[in-house]
Amino acid sequence: MRKTLLLGILAGAMAIGVAGAEDIVVKVRPPKAVIEHRSTRPSREHVWVSGYHKWDGHAYAWEPGRWEKPPRARAVWVAPRWQHRNGGYVFVAGHWR
Repeated sequence: MRKTLLLGILAGAMAIGVAGAEDIVVKVRPPKAVIEHRSTRPSREHVWVSGYHKWDGHAYAWEPGRWEKPPRARAVWVAPRWQHRNGGYVFVAGHWR
């Protein structure tokens, strides 16, 4: 019972922290994606996760792509992207679906 209560409190605190996070709006349009040359696929299970431009606080920097094993069977990678909103561009992180 006590363990469940503590886990509930921790989960609630984490949800509040995520809900309070604000988007960082970058006023500069992100550059076009870099065409990458993939290395050899390590195994049949690996999926290519494309690179993207990240904002370092002053400029965009290219984060190269990589091979990655999905966390579970039939998982699909949703690529990161820059979404135009709030008078600028907001980064939407990639994730497994």
